[in-house]
Amino acid sequence: MNLIKKTALITLASAALYVPVSQAAATEYHLDPQHTSVVFSWDHFGFSHPSADISDVTGKLVFDKDKPEQSSVDVTLPVKNIDTHVKKLNEEFMGKDYFDVKQYPQATFKSTSVVSKGDNKYDVQGNLTLKGITKPVVLHAVLNKQDMHPMVKKQAIGFDATTEINRSDFKLDKYVPSVGDKVTITLSTEAYAQ
Repeated sequence: MNLIKKTALITLASAALYVPVSQAAATEYHLDPQHTSVVFSWDHFGFSHPSADISDVTGKLVFDKDKPEQSSVDVTLPVKNIDTHVKKLNEEFMGKDYFDVKQYPQATFKSTSVVSKGDNKYDVQGNLTLKGITKPVVLHAVLNKQDMHPMVKKQAIGFDATTEINRSDFKLDKYVPSVGDKVTITLSTEAYAQ
């Protein structure tokens, strides 16, 4: 009888220990704004491909490498921080003809699904909201590394991702088609577990 009780207790204790481990497989990370870059570029009359960047990007991602379909991404982009590195163009971008940052200071991306494509590549489908308009986009992401960060001493994860949008979908259509409608967005980020 004692042997049966001991066996039952060991089994229950093992089960109790196992459940949190299995539930903890998905880890929540917070983006580090100092190591997150969002760069977008476009065709300029066919002559060049200028770029601009957005700083102080924040957000979180939940990642489960074994069950990527349970992963998610939620990012806020402070559009008011756009920097084209050309003062006059920055001022123009802030106005109503472009991003209208007084009314729409932020853009957001919220994932709706994550699909593994193999070899640390993922398609992150979601909704981009910009200037109050929401459209579906797909981020083509690559997992760079998931490990203990040697400097901050926290579990960390790093991704690169790209997508393309038509700016006219978001009423950012000034000078289209002379200046390209298609905009390429490139993101690189480090995020830390809390």
